[in-house]
Amino acid sequence: MLRMPALTRAEADVVDSYSALLENLARVNPARQDETYRALRAAQALVSQATALRDALALMFQRGETTIHSSTLVRALLILDADKAVDRLTLAGR
Repeated sequence: MLRMPALTRAEADVVDSYSALLENLARVNPARQDETYRALRAAQALVSQATALRDALALMFQRGETTIHSSTLVRALLILDADKAVDRLTLAGR
């Protein structure tokens, strides 16, 4: 069983925001969405999630966290099943 790695608060916010962005990008994917309203709602959510991601990265930078520990963040994203959202980003049949 995978355990969530230790993250700073800002790193956790990066992981959460990035995961939410992936999920809503997958919901907007025209190859997988046939309802305009649901796609619209997902697209609207992208704006606030991108802002949250930017703010988390800015906070990391301001605190002197100048390195993104990609293996740690990727492990956290995999635990949160972000890879499933990534799979839904592809265009079906391509």
